[in-house]
Amino acid sequence: MKNYVNGNTRLILLHPYIQKQGSSCSRPWILAFISLFTLAFLLTLIYTGRDSIATTVTTAAYSVAAGSSSSAVPPSPPLPKSVVKALLHYASSANTTHRMSYADVKPIADVLRHCATPCNFLVFGLTHETLLWKALNPRGRTVFIDENRYYAAYVEEKNPEIEAYDVQYTTKVSETKELLDYARKQARNECRPVQNLLFSDCKLGLNDLPNQLYEMDWDVILVDGPRGYWPDAPGRTASIFTAGVLARSKKGGNGKTHVFVHDFEWEENRVPSDEFLCKENMVKAKNMLGHFVLERMEESSLQFCRSSHSSSSSAPSSS
Repeated sequence: MKNYVNGNTRLILLHPYIQKQGSSCSRPWILAFISLFTLAFLLTLIYTGRDSIATTVTTAAYSVAAGSSSSAVPPSPPLPKSVVKALLHYASSANTTHRMSYADVKPIADVLRHCATPCNFLVFGLTHETLLWKALNPRGRTVFIDENRYYAAYVEEKNPEIEAYDVQYTTKVSETKELLDYARKQARNECRPVQNLLFSDCKLGLNDLPNQLYEMDWDVILVDGPRGYWPDAPGRTASIFTAGVLARSKKGGNGKTHVFVHDFEWEENRVPSDEFLCKENMVKAKNMLGHFVLERMEESSLQFCRSSHSSSSSAPSSS
């Protein structure tokens, strides 16, 4: 570098040692800082990104197995136990009198959770638990049957994911004894335990449902409707009979159907259950829930129960 003073030229040289000295002093600190930052980033990535990485890998593997199709998506996993527990708690602790208790909800939830294949779940009655049943069967098909067409339409409008159908019941609670006597006399004809109810004239068979529902193999059936609180109410004799026939007419799957009856302690529900679901098929009757497991029967079968009809049960009075 040149500097002119009083017309004289002075040459000023900057020794390279000055720059090198500062550079060499700061370099270790820079390297240390970069190393610490890199290490912190890697640790954060490892401990917070494990699940995302695993999900990405699983999705990629599924896509490869599916032939690398752009439309392929991984199957939905079953609900975690924590989610099921939360749903059960929410449904059983809501501030309403028309609800099932936790003790009654849990056995049904357990069966749905352990279905070997996606469950076909048929529910008689649109109740406080409707959304819960749908949530507990995310991979399967859940269908609801109700006697009130206006309420069924209202529920579907508010919850488009709900599949509900209305049905007309012609039975009455006060006629339970007569209906059971009629079914016994027609056990070899219209009220057979194995048949397609779509073509049946049995008074207890529900035959005005969509045709496809009679062809389905139902894995779980819950009878929680229709209403049966007074003599002229429809009662559940017809829905219990229909559940028994659908279960015994099953063609595919493992040949077994879980049938639950709510308000089982009521005589109007217990007696038809003994008649058409049978005590030998009972798994447990606790609190307000009766649990049966029915196996499919041969088409030539003409008797619901192996034992005598309602041997220790008396039909409700028609008064």
